[in-house]
Amino acid sequence: MTRVRIDKWLWAARFYKTRSLAKQAIDGGKVHVDGARVKPSKDLQLDMRLTITQGHVQKTVLVTGLSEQRRGAPEAALLYTETEESQAKREQLALERKAAGLGISHHDTKPNKKQRRQIHRFINVNSVQDE
Repeated sequence: MTRVRIDKWLWAARFYKTRSLAKQAIDGGKVHVDGARVKPSKDLQLDMRLTITQGHVQKTVLVTGLSEQRRGAPEAALLYTETEESQAKREQLALERKAAGLGISHHDTKPNKKQRRQIHRFINVNSVQDE
């Protein structure tokens, strides 16, 4: 195999869970090949440089293998190598986000039973004062 569609390759390399998600990312400009936007039908070849943006993370990888079939994660990792600059940049940005406190918030969960009761009491007290 000398060529494979980029959307199939991104799915096979486990960057995206489905081909349709890979296609949406490509159409949305989140994937660049050798610095240029591409279409999902673009044929990838060995040694091409891809820049993939996923959320806050931007990876630059070199294509080292081609596959149209999705396999296990260890086999998928053999399809590409991430550049050293990309790894260093990702680690630096992760440290900066952590230092700024932009990590995972523990307040994104639903209130528990005690907290719901407090909320209801607060709402009832404020609604009585408004009347």
